[in-house]
Amino acid sequence: MSLRALESEAKRRLDLAVYDYFAGGADDEITARANEAAFSRISLIPRVLRGAGERDLAVTLLDQRVSMPVVVAPTAFHRLAHADGECATARAAHSAGTIMIVSMASTVAIEHVAEVSDGNLWFQIYIQPDLALTEWVVRRAEAAGCKALVVTVDSPVFGRHERDLRNGFADLPPGMHCENLREPADGNGTSRVRSIVFSPALSWRDVEWLRKTSKLKIVLKGVMHPEDARIALECGIDALLVSNHGGRQLDTVAPAIELLPAIADVTDGRLPLLVDGGIRRGTDVVKALALGASAVAIGRPVLWGLATAGFDGVVEVLHTLRSELDRAIALCGCSSPRDLSRDLVRCSQLEHP
Repeated sequence: MSLRALESEAKRRLDLAVYDYFAGGADDEITARANEAAFSRISLIPRVLRGAGERDLAVTLLDQRVSMPVVVAPTAFHRLAHADGECATARAAHSAGTIMIVSMASTVAIEHVAEVSDGNLWFQIYIQPDLALTEWVVRRAEAAGCKALVVTVDSPVFGRHERDLRNGFADLPPGMHCENLREPADGNGTSRVRSIVFSPALSWRDVEWLRKTSKLKIVLKGVMHPEDARIALECGIDALLVSNHGGRQLDTVAPAIELLPAIADVTDGRLPLLVDGGIRRGTDVVKALALGASAVAIGRPVLWGLATAGFDGVVEVLHTLRSELDRAIALCGCSSPRDLSRDLVRCSQLEHP
């Protein structure tokens, strides 16, 4: 199946409220739709007769060598899609030789996810107003062997999801929790699960606090404006993930792929750039790399694979993207992601080099 066909199969299998939670965006879902549509407005301009030969898709991200420039984006509540939840996803990412970014809102504790990942994990976190809680979660991620902290910075408040409101989707089913926020059991053997709190007061001071608190690499997820990218460089951030949260926070934000080139111009190769949002084909990956990304992150397609066939479904998603990417790179006259550059793409909404 193509990734789009896989979504149709996942929709057939999932409860409607769960499907809508995964698929939905904020307000009118303009950005959620635009993320995917934007790639169709970018054309490839392949080179020929370059003798590129065999392809090598491997890249290095924050000192980790991965088999291809595709990582698993952080998404919440994988056990809503399949009983094995985040463990199945982590096993699939490990099988594919790539990184899984585990969500703070995982329904499986980071310690258990780490057991099946062999160190190919980064950990996504929302810095909490309770910094002691934040530090406790960070220490768990460190102890589990995570290699980087992916700090979501685009969520001072929670976006409004009309699908969830219509469906009455507000709480996880009984027995399912955000396990990374479960406190140690008390003397009676009971433990409280804290809630994720978004804070309008979040600032660069909190990022600096995190840098002093942990020695892990820090990736900022949700950077969209070039000026914020410039500040991130000054703060010594290790990588950026250009993202509009899959259209789930502020609606009518420009597609992430259209925001990428300006940020690439500001950062000028001084730190890795990842991008997510709307990637459904290997050609989409090629376009993102040509426009300045070091790698892409995929979210919803992973959930569709998980819902359809658990571990095997996620493996199939990653295998499909790898095969399509390999073929697209060859047809562009290239042999590796490093060969891709802006002269291979044209978009009416981007300045052509």
